[in-house]
Amino acid sequence: MKITFLGTGTSQGIPVIGSTHPVCLSKDFRDKRRRVSVLIEWDDYNYVIDCGPDFRAQMLDTLSRKRTLSNESAFLHGILFTHEHADHVAGLDDIRPFVFRQGDMPLYGHKRVLETLARRFDYIFRTENRYPGAPSVKCQEVINGHSIQLGNLEVIPIEAYHGELQVFGYRFDKIAYLTDVKTIADTELKKLDNLDILVLNCLREKEHSTHLNLEEALFIIKKIKPKRTYLTHVSHMLGFHEEVEKKLPENVFLAYDGLCITI
Repeated sequence: MKITFLGTGTSQGIPVIGSTHPVCLSKDFRDKRRRVSVLIEWDDYNYVIDCGPDFRAQMLDTLSRKRTLSNESAFLHGILFTHEHADHVAGLDDIRPFVFRQGDMPLYGHKRVLETLARRFDYIFRTENRYPGAPSVKCQEVINGHSIQLGNLEVIPIEAYHGELQVFGYRFDKIAYLTDVKTIADTELKKLDNLDILVLNCLREKEHSTHLNLEEALFIIKKIKPKRTYLTHVSHMLGFHEEVEKKLPENVFLAYDGLCITI
């Protein structure tokens, strides 16, 4: 199984437009972060979690590296959504090249999220008087407590809260991905036992009302006890990648765009 970090930044990305913050001016490629998303691959299956405004560029970069989605058809089996905020869904129209080659794109998400997408992208979900160039999709509601069968793998949704907004994380065998989390119940944490890789959001050191800060993220990591953790949804306010990594526990790392891990 392989996980590729397509984006590891916050809703504004890094650099933030017009910002003169030192991290935004950094020359280190690891400090340049697109909106948060990952590609999960196993056997012949390719799934993306979230489809933000950088989706097109992320897919082009992924194909150009020839490390992922390397088959001739560049087939994408589906997209799982964590929640409906723009930095996680705004790239949906850019699934068109995949749809034109392979047919309807499967979308997975909470009922609320799918309903929001249907309003926001009416021309995609419309069944009558469709624009001929619109991509086509097929939707499956994700329900907490019910696993999702993706190819030959059973994927487990993990419920958490982004402030007061419900979000889903997802467990793929020994890999779990959770972003935009602020709180998570102990009953959900139990679903994360015996992980090889945990991906978890960490915005900055200062406390935030809807995201984990570094202290809170490390506390959750200690409760879950994965073999390795990669922090994502990182703000420029957390600091330079090189400097932050030196402060982290030995089994905790900052993810960066393009990082690819195989287990």
